[in-house]
Amino acid sequence: MDQVLYDALRQGLWVSVIISTPLLAVALVAGVVIGLLQALTSVQEMTLTFVPKLLAMIAVFWGTMGFMTETLTSYFTAGLIPLIAGG
Repeated sequence: MDQVLYDALRQGLWVSVIISTPLLAVALVAGVVIGLLQALTSVQEMTLTFVPKLLAMIAVFWGTMGFMTETLTSYFTAGLIPLIAGG
C-alpha cells in the first residue's frame, strides 16, 4: 500500500515539475535579459524588472494553458481517480 502512495506522490511531483517548467524558464530568461540590459545601461528601476517579466509570464501562461490543463487532467483521470475508485 505504501508503494502505491509513494508512486502516486512521485507522479504528482513530476507533473507539477512539467507544468511549472515553461513559466519558470521564461521568468529566468526574462530576468537574465533584463538584468543584462540594466547592467549595460545603468538603469536601476524596479518596475523595469517586474513589468516585462510579468508580461512574459502571462503570455507564456496563456500559450501553455492548454498543455497544462491536458497534463493535469490526464494525470487525474489515468493516475489518481482509478486509485481513489479502488482500481
